[in-house]
Amino acid sequence: MWDYTDKVLDHFRNPRNVGKIEHPDGVGTVGALACGDALTLMFKLGPDGRIAEVKFQTFGCASAIASSSVLTEMVIGKTVEEAGTITNKQIAEALGGLPDQKMHCSVMGREALEAAIHNYRTGETAMRHLDERIVCTCFGVSENEILRITRENGLSSVDEVTNFCKAGGGCGLCRNEIQKLVDGVVAERTQTKTAPAEAPRKLTNLQKIKLIEEIITREIRPALQRDHGDVELVDISGDRVTIAFRGMCAGCHASETTRHSLIEAKLRECVSPDITVVEEGKS
Repeated sequence: MWDYTDKVLDHFRNPRNVGKIEHPDGVGTVGALACGDALTLMFKLGPDGRIAEVKFQTFGCASAIASSSVLTEMVIGKTVEEAGTITNKQIAEALGGLPDQKMHCSVMGREALEAAIHNYRTGETAMRHLDERIVCTCFGVSENEILRITRENGLSSVDEVTNFCKAGGGCGLCRNEIQKLVDGVVAERTQTKTAPAEAPRKLTNLQKIKLIEEIITREIRPALQRDHGDVELVDISGDRVTIAFRGMCAGCHASETTRHSLIEAKLRECVSPDITVVEEGKS
């Protein structure tokens, strides 16, 4: 018997916002009945541009229903950009926690929301790039998904990855490959933790340029490319960094938020608090 919190049981027994929305602005479906879990989430915006209505339909266990239910409460009243920042950790925390073996339900909720936002922005129903490499064929989990889940949740073992996305929980033939991916992320994490102590207090111009290029390549571009966007480093002059958005980010109404809240914030955190990021052609 799973040790569920009172909040999980409440949302399981009395799920909120179940059903469908006529003519939703965004809809996303993840999982599959064959894998034991499936979730469709849809939302509709109000006149103020904020999410006014959310509905879900899910096939799964108590954790899947509860995660979907609490997620709908979390996104109502938020802008699409604000909703897009919700993590699976926050979903689990809103429920007072989930058993380790059920964390994949919170991940499924986050992915359904991500897919619905992607559908709203692009009109596309598929999130996965055609060139993504599938590592776990039993559950259709890609290399990119395993890397992202491992990074976002601080995972360090194959069993933890299985808990969060089921990868490696079928025939088991992919477990060695998953371990290699996890080991790579753990190495990145160790390097990132030690880098500030090893870096000089005042960077030379060359060191600053190289560090900015590294942060954009490693931390920022992958996040944008998941939504078919991209960013190009145009120029660095002192603490002024000029960028240009590419792909779906070019001309996107949320580009200003992305520039300030993601790119500038990350460079200020990792390089210098005096960094200012501007978009090419804009003052």
